[in-house]
Amino acid sequence: MAMSGGIDSTVAAILLTEQGYELEGVTFRSWDSISKACMERETGCCSVDSIFEAKHIAEDLGFNHQILDIRELFRNTVVSNFISEYLKGRTPNPCVVCNKYIKWGALLEMADKLGCQFIATGHYARIGCTDGRHFISKGTDNSKDQSYFLWQLTSDNLSRTIFPLGGFTKQQVRQMAADRGYVKLSKKRESQEICFVPDNDYRNFLSSNSPEYSAIGPGNFIDANGRILGQHKGYTNYTIGQRKGLEIALGQPMYVSRIDSAANTVTLGARDQLLSQSLTASDFNFTKIAPPENPITVEARIRYRSKGATATIFVSGQKVNVNFSEPVESISPGQSVVFYQGDDLVGGAIID
Repeated sequence: MAMSGGIDSTVAAILLTEQGYELEGVTFRSWDSISKACMERETGCCSVDSIFEAKHIAEDLGFNHQILDIRELFRNTVVSNFISEYLKGRTPNPCVVCNKYIKWGALLEMADKLGCQFIATGHYARIGCTDGRHFISKGTDNSKDQSYFLWQLTSDNLSRTIFPLGGFTKQQVRQMAADRGYVKLSKKRESQEICFVPDNDYRNFLSSNSPEYSAIGPGNFIDANGRILGQHKGYTNYTIGQRKGLEIALGQPMYVSRIDSAANTVTLGARDQLLSQSLTASDFNFTKIAPPENPITVEARIRYRSKGATATIFVSGQKVNVNFSEPVESISPGQSVVFYQGDDLVGGAIID
């Protein structure tokens, strides 16, 4: 049982205990931070307080608990990818990488060492199985559904996974915690920041952890025709679709539409220049279905909180081609495009 010390993993552990499972609790020590924001996180993996809270909960529920020091692995996978993607002018999604290498990498290895048949987490998602293929389905609570971040998991991963919270809403989970005596925990606030960037200032994080970032100097803002519009502070300070914080006045609202890391240029344009009707993506993973060589219709989401858009997709070589029925806004290289049919996640890939 992966335990963060927060309400979701706690209630997941309670439910499994009540269902008769024998649990072994594991909490990751993945990143050291001394910031106040980190110490206040609900689901943080960086706070010493959260580690000991998880240990206390495991003891309270009557099962063993271990702390797994994965700081080196976390830095070499999740953090390294985060820094590398920004240096390429892309927008990374560290939760997707963490799920693949940490929660379904290190956690499964620990499960094998402990002789555990399954692993469990507090994710709001469900698991289905058709023709021997295990796949992800959306969680019942649309506002909390976390299936988007789980697209890289394989059928083998999912065959050994339990999501106790997939069929519940967040409010029901809070009530279950309160009903079982965890009243303070049931009222604990949630945080949306990246666990190793608790103040939500990725620029400060990059400056502190990447000499290459600090060496990037000012460059040019340009328009779609290459005409210089002014100077920016370095391409890594911007993301696709950004409007605020550009510090340039051009007489109309302008948005970041393209980032060229090699030239250190940031292209600005009107909002309609953010629209596109197609994309290609790499490093795909399909679970419910085989990689489709012929076009199929899906609902495609290009970021976690984006509304799904109807699209046709097919695989050609090492790429997934995605064609939307209507233009979508702010397609960001480095983010995940995730494919659904109904509530079922059929696959995903990294946007080129």
